[in-house]
Amino acid sequence: MRILISSYQFLPSIGGLETATLTLADGLAERGHDVTVVTATPADGPDCFAFRVCRNPGAAALVGLVREADIVWQNHVSLRMLWPLLLVRRPLIIMHHIWLTEHAEAGPRFGTLKRLACKLGTNVFVSDILRRSAQLPGRIIPNSYDEATFRLLPEVERDRDVAFLGRLVPFKGADTVIDAVALLAARHRRVNATMIGLGPEEGALRARTDAAGITDRVAFAGPVRGDALARLLNRHRIMVVPSRWEEPFGIVVLEGLACGCVVAVADSGALPEVVGPCGPVFPKNDAAALAATLDDLLQNPERLNAYRGRTPAHLAKFTKRAFIDACEATIHESVTASSRGALFSLRN
Repeated sequence: MRILISSYQFLPSIGGLETATLTLADGLAERGHDVTVVTATPADGPDCFAFRVCRNPGAAALVGLVREADIVWQNHVSLRMLWPLLLVRRPLIIMHHIWLTEHAEAGPRFGTLKRLACKLGTNVFVSDILRRSAQLPGRIIPNSYDEATFRLLPEVERDRDVAFLGRLVPFKGADTVIDAVALLAARHRRVNATMIGLGPEEGALRARTDAAGITDRVAFAGPVRGDALARLLNRHRIMVVPSRWEEPFGIVVLEGLACGCVVAVADSGALPEVVGPCGPVFPKNDAAALAATLDDLLQNPERLNAYRGRTPAHLAKFTKRAFIDACEATIHESVTASSRGALFSLRN
């Protein structure tokens, strides 16, 4: 089948949408589909993928790509890439990775147009809370994680307590972790933490650590990726995802679980949904509640073991195979329904 995947952002840009697009395109190409990704992201060198990538096509070229396709899959709603479907009728699937009207770059003024555009095809959502927020019908296909990279490494000693992984920006809540460690230190609980990531708040976070007198308990690891990141996560008992922003999914939760961490998440967006039965939930922006959660887990290893025991069954729902199976089934259903509709129109 000829599948056109539209993603306004793609590699070499780095982010959740870009990763999801690569996973989908790779997975469908591996199953023998003729896949093309169309994107507005410029290249920084030759494209070396198992599928074709078309970057910044003109209007005529974009219409041509839609005309060549059997179906169009759009990763989140991009009005700039959706308009050719008004001229060329093709089955359309829109996969929602972010809030429909609250995206910082889109703004609410595009919400009405995007909602109307969603009626052109089948809607798919990465989380239930995202579907409920959009108030649109559609199935849920959760994101997958990189199983080859994020895995248990039994040879690595789990010798550290808490890991934070994310951009060092205010809405990711890294300061909540530092404040929680400081509160525990004041109670003579020796809890250490590793801050993994890079961002403009690093200086302020280091100053916060100094002011609390816990520089010996908080390590700043900087950006770590790939196998080195998996090895570092395997050293930790707990990962904390303290986002203030309402996360529409949170692949980082799956990465921590896969590396054997018990993941404590803020009650923010889809994070409780993604962690499921494999970690506790605490009120977002509440360092005292996080401190109590960490203390409870570290003082009661049986709780950590109970959460870890539920992880394998939970992670099975987020494998690449499960993701591609669900996407491929949705594509076949959409094409079949479109063909039946066209045949009915011809007969009448």
